[in-house]
Amino acid sequence: MTASSVSLLDLSRKRRIGILLICCMSLFIVGLDNTIVNVALPSIGRAFHASLSGLQWIVDAYTLILASFLMLSGSTADRVGRRRTFQSGLLLFSLGSLACSLSPNLGSLVGFRMLQAIGGSMLNPVALSIITNTFTEPKERAQAIGVWGAVVGVSMALGPIVGGALVTSVGWESIFWINVPIGVAALLLAGRFIPESKAAHARRVDPFGQVLIVIFLGTLTYGIIEGPGSGWTSPSELLIFAISVVSLVVLVFAELHRNEPLIDLRFFRSIPFTGATLVAIGAFVSLSGFLFLNTLYLQNVRGLTPLGAGIDTLPMASMSIVCSPLSGRLVGTLGPRVSLIIGGVGLGVGALLLVTLTATTPFAFLFLAYVVFGVGFGFINAPITNTAVSGMPRAQAGVAAAVASTSRQVGQSLGVAIVGALAAVGSGTYLGRGFTSSTHSSWLVMVVIGIVIVTIGFATTTPWAKQSAQRTAERFGR
Repeated sequence: MTASSVSLLDLSRKRRIGILLICCMSLFIVGLDNTIVNVALPSIGRAFHASLSGLQWIVDAYTLILASFLMLSGSTADRVGRRRTFQSGLLLFSLGSLACSLSPNLGSLVGFRMLQAIGGSMLNPVALSIITNTFTEPKERAQAIGVWGAVVGVSMALGPIVGGALVTSVGWESIFWINVPIGVAALLLAGRFIPESKAAHARRVDPFGQVLIVIFLGTLTYGIIEGPGSGWTSPSELLIFAISVVSLVVLVFAELHRNEPLIDLRFFRSIPFTGATLVAIGAFVSLSGFLFLNTLYLQNVRGLTPLGAGIDTLPMASMSIVCSPLSGRLVGTLGPRVSLIIGGVGLGVGALLLVTLTATTPFAFLFLAYVVFGVGFGFINAPITNTAVSGMPRAQAGVAAAVASTSRQVGQSLGVAIVGALAAVGSGTYLGRGFTSSTHSSWLVMVVIGIVIVTIGFATTTPWAKQSAQRTAERFGR
């Protein structure tokens, strides 16, 4: 009997654990990539004589494509087969990683990062779907998803250390090599051990909505990143932002009139769902902004090696790992409000401590800020998906979770774009002497985000908000 013919319900426990480990391998390389690239940015910048906007595109080319295609990849997997889509993602991600390491210039690196992202979009949501369909018993499924979540923290913590060690000892190209053997191993193991599965009723593809999402996110991010160099009121910038606005308006109109839209806008009638979307965007604007500014500050301003910068980032990553399961327990017993409030306060206070950052700020003070920021992010990430699916019918929970995941990636893209644009205003597009002081406005933005998250934490957990979620669920039919 071939792997593809084995029913998911008939799998042995050992086989199910094997499937979980294979899926976690894909999560590990994608999670590692999120933090490992940031540590290498200064080295890549020197190798290619890249401007600040060039460094922004190395990150955002990846996160933009990932955000744009996550939902399409999920629906494609349900239609053509989850294992097939998962293996395609592993192949593209591995090839893209290899191509990135061989890039002769900045433009090709950005292009290959986009190829990487197309593969990455087929991994996490599809792997989570495979896990959900493999572990059908609720308790066992919860344990499997717990392991899945722990891998996120481990990859986040290892990224700066592994990346710093590789860049310091071998060179920036090596941060992409590490993905290849893991990706190839997961690809081969998936073919051997993961049975094929499809959804009984897969959602239709929405190509028009997909194109509009790419145009909207692409033009918005391009306008923000290139604004300092082109001039915010230049004809080209105004045209870019006009295209972004028009594409968003057309997207909203088109999605409201489709039977099976890519994004069902009726979800946003639920106050908890809307709040979760905003929290996801805000939290990941802060996280990506923190990682982007921090690595440039520690290496270009404080003169640390990539490995030294990675080690100094550990307090933030460690606290995030410690606090994530604590937040999960709080959400399970008290609901999301407490976690959202602690998370918002942590992000806001951590950023506030960095508002007065200078080239001689004591490292002990930096570590305090990193610890507080890590606590905030650790508490904020757990309730996002929980709040998004709160009150939703089970049939819509997967789509709601996919929107929350997409919101995280949108936040990452916007975070790098916004903080880079603000830094460029004060220091110029080539990381001038005023870089440290020019980051103060970015930290202030993160303080405001923390305040907004606390406000959302209160607003989305009121009886009125819960009633809106119930009404939304009734419209969909439980």
